[in-house]
Amino acid sequence: MAYYLVTARPLLDRLNDLEAKLNQQAFIDLEPFGRALTASLEDARRLPDGTAVWEEEDYCRPPLAQERDAVLDRYFEELSVEPVRHGAGWASIERLPRLFPALRPPVR
Repeated sequence: MAYYLVTARPLLDRLNDLEAKLNQQAFIDLEPFGRALTASLEDARRLPDGTAVWEEEDYCRPPLAQERDAVLDRYFEELSVEPVRHGAGWASIERLPRLFPALRPPVR
């Protein structure tokens, strides 16, 4: 199992739609990544320049290929990944403001 620290520039005109879909759990049943992607995006953080950042569990080569095709490329651009140890990505960004503060944080 591989983990990545993901950074991506949100498409601002689509963030409300993404938040609504997360609130509806619209991606949760996407196999095999829906639960992990949903939890990661629900707790995504925002860097001072507006870039979104989160830790993501993934098995694809290239990383996040299925997630990008199904969800991420609709809502983000300039997506990049950096390998991290499980939990290390979250630890490095935990003090940043949440991208979607109105959403209930997932249980880890």
